[in-house]
Amino acid sequence: MERIKGYHAHVYYDESTFEQARALCEETAKLFPVTMGRMHRKPVGPHPDWSCQLAFGPELIGVVLPWLALYRKGLVVFLHPLTGDELADHRDHAIWMGAIRPLDLSIFE
Repeated sequence: MERIKGYHAHVYYDESTFEQARALCEETAKLFPVTMGRMHRKPVGPHPDWSCQLAFGPELIGVVLPWLALYRKGLVVFLHPLTGDELADHRDHAIWMGAIRPLDLSIFE
């Protein structure tokens, strides 16, 4: 799996779940060597909803993914590897926890 240089988990939320998402992201960053991005209050990049990015190394997938699955409490989490092919990473290699949301992949074409 040398092709995978890391992962991004994007936690999706709206105004009503903002604090829940913040708590999840902050707790994840406390428990694991994860870099927490900004809490966006608008769609950013290909993401259709407000989101916060959690970035981490490939060696952590086995602990971060199951932890998010257990503690997301209904929040949608979009997780993808970083292989250098952003279109494939977001379209073909994605892992969804919760409802699959429509991404705007045109930015990668």
